[in-house]
Amino acid sequence: MPSNEQRRAAAKRKLERQLARRAEQEKKRKRWMIAGSVVGVVVVAAAVTGVYFLTKGDDDTSTTATSQVPTTPFVNTPLDLPGPPAPAAKPATVDCTYPATQGEPPAKPVTAPTQTTGVATTGPEVKVAIDSTQGPIGLSLNSAEAPCTVNSFVSLAKQGYFDKTSCHRIVAKPQFGILQCGDPTASGMGGPGYAFNNEYPTDLYPLGDPALQTPVNYKRGVIAMANAGISPDGTGTNGSQFFLVFGDTTLPPNYTIFGTIDEAGLKTLDKVAGAGTKGGAEDGGPAMPISFNSVKVS
Repeated sequence: MPSNEQRRAAAKRKLERQLARRAEQEKKRKRWMIAGSVVGVVVVAAAVTGVYFLTKGDDDTSTTATSQVPTTPFVNTPLDLPGPPAPAAKPATVDCTYPATQGEPPAKPVTAPTQTTGVATTGPEVKVAIDSTQGPIGLSLNSAEAPCTVNSFVSLAKQGYFDKTSCHRIVAKPQFGILQCGDPTASGMGGPGYAFNNEYPTDLYPLGDPALQTPVNYKRGVIAMANAGISPDGTGTNGSQFFLVFGDTTLPPNYTIFGTIDEAGLKTLDKVAGAGTKGGAEDGGPAMPISFNSVKVS
């Protein structure tokens, strides 16, 4: 018969296993969450804070006739709020890490970037051409500010990871305008099977700096990574999901900015934004479905 001490030890081990399982489940539940502060549009000097969770999108890749979806012109509401500080200079090359996400296999067959050492931060911006079902979207990726992020995006694009995928979430309102893409499952839960750390502008702040909770202006035309927050040890949760900012947006500086959108792309995004969300909510799947036929790096 086991002693009281042995029974207590067994109970402790059981509790630890239960807590570990719960922690893992909670981590998965929060995966790919975007949390941000949204400035209220009718308050003069105060802010209304809100939390935005990813919502399940639509993986329909059909080219639904846009004439069947009512649209109104999307008008950017410029924010009277500064953007992130200027980026700090990086060495000519950096090393990147892309550890596997335990229990979260790739949403689509893909491998992590093969180049992890000597990733260049110099040279011309990387050009990306997205052929979407609603029009062209051109991107310019900035390796000088976010080399590991650009390295990952380029690797995924070259493997065809983004091809035939739908953008599952849109928020189109004054002072908050994003289209979120990069999840082959179109559920808000899919990733490439690996993760990596934040870069600009998060890397300008020490870990735990209160300024990381102070909103800044993610200006119309930037591209940023979606994530599930930063763990206490500084480990990042970036994967494949990203958001295209078509309207000045208030967020804390916890989302890596890694490029910009061209004018043709902004016109495409404005058209999709003008149709709003399914059901008319402020945050949800786009009423005008948009999918990527191909994402090509030039």
